[in-house]
Amino acid sequence: MASTTDPDRFPAPAYKAEVLAPLFEGVKQHHWRHQMRINRASALMLAEVGVLTRREAIAILAALDSVEREVDVPALVYTGEHEDFFFLVEAELKKRLGADLAGKLHTGRSRNDIDHTVFKMALKERLAALLGDLLGAVAALIEVAEAQRATLVVAYTHGQPAQPTTFGHYLAAIVEVLLRDVERLRQAARYPDLSSMGAAAITTSGFPLDRAMMARLLGFSGVQENSYGAIAACDYISSVYGATRLLFVHLGRFVQDLNSWTGFEVGHLVVPDAYVQISSIMPQKRNPVVVEHLRLLSSLAAGRADTMIQALHNTPFTDMNDSEGEVQAAGYAAFEAGGRALRLLTDFIRLVSIDEARVRAHIEASCVTMTELADSLVRSEGLSFRQAHEVASDLARRMIAAGETPSKVGFPTFRAVFAAVVGREPAVTEADFRRFLTPEHFIAVRDRFGGPAPAALAASLARCRDELDEARRWLDGYAGRIAAVDATLAAARHALTQD
Repeated sequence: MASTTDPDRFPAPAYKAEVLAPLFEGVKQHHWRHQMRINRASALMLAEVGVLTRREAIAILAALDSVEREVDVPALVYTGEHEDFFFLVEAELKKRLGADLAGKLHTGRSRNDIDHTVFKMALKERLAALLGDLLGAVAALIEVAEAQRATLVVAYTHGQPAQPTTFGHYLAAIVEVLLRDVERLRQAARYPDLSSMGAAAITTSGFPLDRAMMARLLGFSGVQENSYGAIAACDYISSVYGATRLLFVHLGRFVQDLNSWTGFEVGHLVVPDAYVQISSIMPQKRNPVVVEHLRLLSSLAAGRADTMIQALHNTPFTDMNDSEGEVQAAGYAAFEAGGRALRLLTDFIRLVSIDEARVRAHIEASCVTMTELADSLVRSEGLSFRQAHEVASDLARRMIAAGETPSKVGFPTFRAVFAAVVGREPAVTEADFRRFLTPEHFIAVRDRFGGPAPAALAASLARCRDELDEARRWLDGYAGRIAAVDATLAAARHALTQD
């Protein structure tokens, strides 16, 4: 059947339905208020540089108020009468001001610089919220690490028990990673904080625009200097979503550990009943599905962030739809999933506990204190590490063959192994030997920088708290400028009316 579409009439029905209408819905949901802020800032700036008279600027600002007051934007249905929200507002201004005055608002600007500035404003809001959630999670992890600084856990390598450490020491490692993620996000946050306004379509304008004033009115820290890059570079997107993706890749690794620790055969992590779902058919089941939801949300956030990076892959260095409304809206879902993950983790981590009896049994059964036996023999007997390692290794083989554990192996067995390897009797007493094999001794002697011993761990956590506090101060300033945009615009408007 032949198409009935008029090929010369815009928009074609399919284009309207599959492109323009969804884009309009995205603007309604995410961007229109930022566009209106840019319109107000433009009127104020054009008056400041003399392109608009004071009276013209005041009239335009009043008309913009009227549009916001009288047009129910969330209830709008896309009809195709106007290509997009930008032209809808322009048409509404023409009704109120006439074509000549309404048209002056667009002097020296383009949808190119408007769009990227809108996207940056929307991205900054979500990034500030995500960083707030992340800092909340870090604070909770530090709090638990301090409270659980002496609680024993088993550290694994290659999926096997390796050494004893403490839950506090383990969590401190996660905290350090997440603080590095904070640093990466803070660095990335610099780029959407540079205004594109004044770049116009590509090369700025012949009009005497004040780009710095526009940036200040809209809550930006400065101006993205090169006008071509301001509408083409899009590295504010790749930087923010790259750092976001890394955050949730890292968080997912931590969550996978928690998942392993909840398994029946391991059972080191106890999930409180408030976070456990029962089986619909198996009455004995306790399903700690909260950990699965944490893993899922982390994967969704990382995957959605990666979608943004892939959308830019192999695209031209120019203004393009691949970086605009539809892909921006898709990226916001990464922040939605990521924020949920961080808020869930913040509450959950404060409620979990470690089954220390189970941990101690596994430390004993896996012989993971043998490393320290070798180290202690080096210090107490004057052996080379290789000799001491051979003594501990031979003793471990005999223990395993006999079904013994470190607390049960006979001291005479140790003496016989030592004499066979070293060629003399050991000087250590049985009490020393028993102490060398305890997890408490293992941890206590590891008091080097970054280790699990109490003083070393306390110093590490103090440094983490200092870094967290500094990040909170930075975020207060960053988020404060975002929150102050409407007040900044109102103050500038008041000053205009008083002149």
